[in-house]
Amino acid sequence: MADSDKFDSQNSDSSNSNQTQKLEVVVANPSAGEVNILGELSIFILRVGFSLFMIHHGLEKLQDPQGFSEFVVGKYFSFLPGDPVIWTFAAGITQIVCPIGLALGIFTRVAALGLLNTMLFAIYFHLLDTGLEGFPLAVVEDHNYAFELSSIYASISLYFLCAGPGRLSVFRKKNKVTYYPTSGKS
Repeated sequence: MADSDKFDSQNSDSSNSNQTQKLEVVVANPSAGEVNILGELSIFILRVGFSLFMIHHGLEKLQDPQGFSEFVVGKYFSFLPGDPVIWTFAAGITQIVCPIGLALGIFTRVAALGLLNTMLFAIYFHLLDTGLEGFPLAVVEDHNYAFELSSIYASISLYFLCAGPGRLSVFRKKNKVTYYPTSGKS
C-alpha cells in the first residue's frame, strides 16, 4: 500500500471515530528560551507598586464611608440603584481585594478588570466635578488635572487586563496552547 493510501485510510478511520483529538501547540519564545529578566522585574514592580496605591485608596473609602457616600456617590452617581453606602463599600473592597490578587498574580485579569471598572467611575467623577480643565495644553493651578491619576491607574489596569501578570507571578501560565480540532464537517 502506498504512503498516500495509508494516510487516506488512517484519515478516514479517525474521522469515523467520535474521539476528540488533542493537539498541543508550543509557543516558542523568540529569544530561544532566554527571559528578559529586567522586563519581567519591571512588570512585577509595576504590578506590586500599583497594587499598594490601590489598597491605599480602598482604605481611604472604608475609613469614612459615610462621607464618600454622601459627597461622591450620592452626589455624582445618583443613578446607581440602592444605598450609596453599599456602592462605597463595593468600591473600597474592590480596591483592597483586587490589588492583592494582582500583586500575587492570582486571577490577574479579573482583578485588573475590577480595578479598571473603579477607575472608570473615578474618571467619570473627576470629569463631572472639574471638567477637562483645558486638557491637554492648559497648565492648571495644582499642576495636575483632577482626572489625571485615575486615568493613569485605568491605563495600568487595562495593561494588566490585556497582558496578564508576566512571568513573576504565583499562577504563571505555561507557554502552551492546547487545541482540540473539530471534525472536518461544517
